[in-house]
Amino acid sequence: MAWTAFRLFAMSVAVLLLLGLGLLVAEGRREDRCFFNRTQEYCVCYNLSEETISSIIQCLSATVVEFQGGDLEKYIAFPIRNLDASATETLGSLVIQKVIIGNVLVPEILLARVLRFFSYTHVQELAFESCIFQGTGDWRDMDGQDLPILSLSFHNVTSSPLTGREPAFSSLSRWLGTLQELAVTGSRVTSLPCAIGKVFRALRSLGLAENSLGDGSLAPAFCQGAFPQLQELSLHHNNLSSYHSVCEGVELLLELRHLDLSHNRLMAGTSSSCQWPAALRHFNLSNAGLDEVPTPLPPNLEVLDVSHNHLRAVDISLSSLKKLFLNRNLLQAVPSIRNYPKLDTLHLDNNSISELPRDELNLLGRLQDVAVADNPFRCSCPGAGGLQALAATGHLGQGWPGDYRCQSPAQYQGWPVARVPVSVLRCHLAAVVAPLCVALALLGVAGAVCLLRTGSCSRA
Repeated sequence: MAWTAFRLFAMSVAVLLLLGLGLLVAEGRREDRCFFNRTQEYCVCYNLSEETISSIIQCLSATVVEFQGGDLEKYIAFPIRNLDASATETLGSLVIQKVIIGNVLVPEILLARVLRFFSYTHVQELAFESCIFQGTGDWRDMDGQDLPILSLSFHNVTSSPLTGREPAFSSLSRWLGTLQELAVTGSRVTSLPCAIGKVFRALRSLGLAENSLGDGSLAPAFCQGAFPQLQELSLHHNNLSSYHSVCEGVELLLELRHLDLSHNRLMAGTSSSCQWPAALRHFNLSNAGLDEVPTPLPPNLEVLDVSHNHLRAVDISLSSLKKLFLNRNLLQAVPSIRNYPKLDTLHLDNNSISELPRDELNLLGRLQDVAVADNPFRCSCPGAGGLQALAATGHLGQGWPGDYRCQSPAQYQGWPVARVPVSVLRCHLAAVVAPLCVALALLGVAGAVCLLRTGSCSRA
């Protein structure tokens, strides 16, 4: 009975959804075989068929199984029947946690018949990579069906548009209503129907990166009632251009805490009345083509990344901000950190900053992580001395001392800032000479007084 259960599971899931990563072994690449990694936890299979079922069986002791390649169309008529109690118990003893399926053409009718077999396992993650989904499936067998899968991802996949697929999502709603992570990346997605978002009632993380989403596609996707528990949203590498349209598109995601808009070409435009979700804490606007920090910003931000932009100045005030990333911009001065009373991390690498302001040094020294590497430092006494003093606090971040070099004055050009002499005698000569002059003057006065007193005594 155990062999029957293994064989049915292997053929209805493994062969039908063909696993794969593509390993190289000592003799070279072997086709139609499965291989374990050194820890025996990850099993990889190529282009398997019913004839190589024994090779599939060995993967059933792994925690991660990956299938790659193969022709699934010829298995459309493969008989799939319900399992008896002994078979389901055997499948329930498997330790497989994640299944990856790559580089195959997947007939949806076959996928619809096979997916329910995951309900007998403990698989929590299912990923499709570089797959083509063909046709439509009859998902009625999934009505009211629970699945243990909590994370579902699609990368570089092709399928028919999501619009009009509401009946399929309705049949899958019991499972999708418990899904926690969903990623559809690099798959040319242009829109997401409102009704689909309402199915994902428990989703915490949604990745839609590297697609073709535009400004007008966000509001319909994140309509009232869609993704009510969403906390993380990744929209990097899309076709977004209007900062305020994005704000209006996500303002109904009341639980949103992390938002990634990096690698879009955003324009701030005129100010609007849009309010970002109050729960938003992490905001990534890096590589967004920004000439200025857009407003309004989410009011309760703790982490703001505006690195790799064209910012020349930063004049914002966020009382809750803890981490600010401004590296690779055009800043010529350090922004006043008095505007960020809770700040513990400030990155200013690769800007045009020549000197740290003396009145900010004490404040910078209180931060846990300060990075100012690869700036054109002016190594005058205040410039070099300020950096050396900051490094002495132990909070100057990665890059010290090798990536901190002088651009001026000429005698120190190219020098590591750490080697520039900043002795008291050299840099603060006036501070040394003035007390010395005062001391000499006092000695002179004392001598004169003594001479006067000596003369008086002699006449007496």
